[in-house]
Order: sequence, then C-alpha cells, then structure tokens
Amino acid sequence: MRDVAWAALAAALIATPGLTSERLELGLPVDCELGKNCHIQQYVDYDPGPGQHDFMCRNLSYDGHKGTDFGLISYVDMHAGVDVIATAPGTVRGIRDDMPDRLYTDDMAEGLQGRACGNGVVIDHGDGWETQYCHMAKGSVTVSAGDQVKRGTPLGQIGLSGRTQFPHLHLSVRKDGAVVDPFDPDGAITCGTPSTDTLWIDPPAYQPGGLLAVGLGVEVPEFEVIRAGHAHSAQLPATAPALVAWGYAFGGEQADIVRIDIIGPEGPVFDHDALLKKPQAQLFRAAGRRLRGTGWPVGRYKVVVELIRDGKVIDRMQGHTDIE
Repeated sequence: MRDVAWAALAAALIATPGLTSERLELGLPVDCELGKNCHIQQYVDYDPGPGQHDFMCRNLSYDGHKGTDFGLISYVDMHAGVDVIATAPGTVRGIRDDMPDRLYTDDMAEGLQGRACGNGVVIDHGDGWETQYCHMAKGSVTVSAGDQVKRGTPLGQIGLSGRTQFPHLHLSVRKDGAVVDPFDPDGAITCGTPSTDTLWIDPPAYQPGGLLAVGLGVEVPEFEVIRAGHAHSAQLPATAPALVAWGYAFGGEQADIVRIDIIGPEGPVFDHDALLKKPQAQLFRAAGRRLRGTGWPVGRYKVVVELIRDGKVIDRMQGHTDIE
C-alpha cells in the first residue's frame, strides 16, 4: 500500500479497547512455537494515563501500545526466516515492503512519522474487522492489495523495520477503527484473572516474563551480541581465563532475582543471585569466576539460570559448554 493510504489507516486508530456484536476468530499470526523460539513480549495497554498495564494488570505493555508483539529470540532466528501468516480469512487492503531492517534510534523519529509500522500488511475481514501486521522484513511481503487470503496464508516474514528495537511482529486488531485486545475483547478486565472470552481459536498461554536464552563465555557479553544470537560458546579451552554465564530474559519486574549457576564435571563451580532494581522489558545478567590455577577440569559444564519472583521460580533454562 502507498504511504498515503497507510497513513489514513493509522489515523483511524482509537486507543481504547472495544468490541461490537460480531466476532472475529483468530489463529496465531506467526509460524513459530511460543515458549521455544518466540514469545509474546507486549500486549495492549489498558492504562488510560501515562503508565501502562496489560490485560492481566502486569507490566507487559508500554504507554499507548495498541497491539500484541510476537518477538523472536535473536537476529539469527530472524535471518533464518519466520513466516507471518494471516490470522483469519479476508482481503488484503494494502502493503508496504520497502523499508530497511535496522534498530530504531531516537534520531529516526521524524523520518518515521506515519511509517512507524514499517513493512506490513492490512487485511479487511468484513463487518468492520481488520488486522494489521507490522515490522516485517524488507522484500518479504508475498501478497498484494486486493488478494484474497485464508487463515494461515503466508504474508511475509518477521523483520526489524519501522520503529522497533527487536525483531518481532506487531499485530493490531480493530473493529470499526477501534483497537480490540484479542485476549480481552470486551475490555472489561479483572486483574489477575485471564478472560476465557477471547478472539483466539486456541488462546496462547499468558507468560508473565521468562528466559529467552542462556549461555557461557569468557567475559560479560555485550547486550547486542546476546540479541544477535552469538554470545554463547559451545566449546572453550581448558585455559580459558574465566567462565562467565549469562541469562537473557523478558518481562522483568522490580525485586525479581536472576539466579545463575555453573556446574562442572566435578560439581558446582559458581552461583550468583542478581536482584532487579526496576522493571525491564528485556534484560540480561551475567556472572562468573576467573581461572584459578593452570586450567579448568576437562568435560561438560552446565549453565542453569532461573527467574525468581516472590520466592517462586517462574522460568528455568539451561545450556552447556564443553571444555577440552
């Protein structure tokens, strides 16, 4: 779709979730496995003021957010290609496919006015319903305006275009121009109690934060190296100067604990608890031990990372590295 038409669609958005009588039944908009190689990072914002909260009254949203974000673990996954698929039958109203994939920075704000969605597709499902798919990879869109699509029809692939700082698909659902949260379509949320009345055919489980990846190396990695998917070392020499384990997580809340353990062939090597001082949409924590002596015992080293909230483990992930 041309920018003028795309801007007209964006201008029609209303930030208050709502629903009229007719229903839309949705399948997942991404061809990935939630909890394995993708996750839901953010939901529709229900807070009418400057703050934010999702339909569970937690922090998996940001101020004014109008959709659901299906995030990938790393750029490696993005470059491998993850399909965006139509959630329901309909007619393609428009597309954009020429914007570059790159991390958003504040100096890009002016140039992205009216184009924050990046590359994407809008589908008209009839009866006032439409879905919009944003941040798709440049050159990946496979449909054209006027095409008829079925539920599950490939539309393109997840990318990093528009106003985004991690590879994901932003899905917006609208009824007569008003934003609808598919997890709570009537907008009458009850904090802490998931709605059983959703638009999803098979509702995705709500995960209030969790681990995305863990790894081991010889130093604290840069965050972008972790996000790229290149921070973990599958093999290290016995003379490695240090062993540093890390955990990459989403949906961190104040007072959460990231517990990091390194276990070697001869038993525990190192353990550390990192306390989160503030909420963070995405984060990593790393800790480790320097080499003492001439070398590490040869064998397999296991990294175990736990995300702990209110004294309970809400997620646990492990990986391994071979020292030779």
